[in-house]
Amino acid sequence: MQNFLDEKQQAVIFIAAFAAKGDMPKLNKALNEGIETGMTINEVKEILVQLYAYVGFPRSLNALSELMSVMEQRDQQGLKNETGKEATPFPVDWDSLQSGTRNQTQLVGQSVKGPLFEFAPVIDQFLKSHLFGDIFQRDTLSWQTRELATISALAAISGVNSQLKSHYSISLQTCLTGQQLWAFIECLKLKFGDEVVVNAAAVLKEVLSLTHHNIPENPVAEKP
Repeated sequence: MQNFLDEKQQAVIFIAAFAAKGDMPKLNKALNEGIETGMTINEVKEILVQLYAYVGFPRSLNALSELMSVMEQRDQQGLKNETGKEATPFPVDWDSLQSGTRNQTQLVGQSVKGPLFEFAPVIDQFLKSHLFGDIFQRDTLSWQTRELATISALAAISGVNSQLKSHYSISLQTCLTGQQLWAFIECLKLKFGDEVVVNAAAVLKEVLSLTHHNIPENPVAEKP
């Protein structure tokens, strides 16, 4: 696993997944471990803010509150919290819808449309302008890191396989490799039960098959 995902990438997985699950004790540990790998507070904060688009404001707000507690605890213990860079301000003539449409098209690999968005065009507008415009345009995190956080959150909760499938595909567009995505499954095995792992692996196998990635079922599994 270490050959495919570095320590910071692994930290992103656990932070996003436990935040999505709402497991505060495990999130507390994951936040401390992430900061120890060199993640800045602004990077961690950005992950937790982004997650509201996928798991809702309550999970995001609770996770941000836990981060505040972790920072306070670390300050009391004399441990270092590196703030990190702020996101670059948007230009005064910023057009969220136009930029978000462009970002979404680049991430997906084609323009996004379909019956669902014709049925509820406002959700298409919100996705393009706010998620892919306002959030994904912020340069505190790379798109690759944002997608790693997204698939982590989606894998941790149930009933969202369609979205997990889409974001596996987007992850490949950001140049996460098939090997790295299997390493992601191996990370899940470390701290999550069979239900989460088996489901996430099955969806990944389907995506890699559809995208014609010639990758063994699980190249990072331990050999007997």
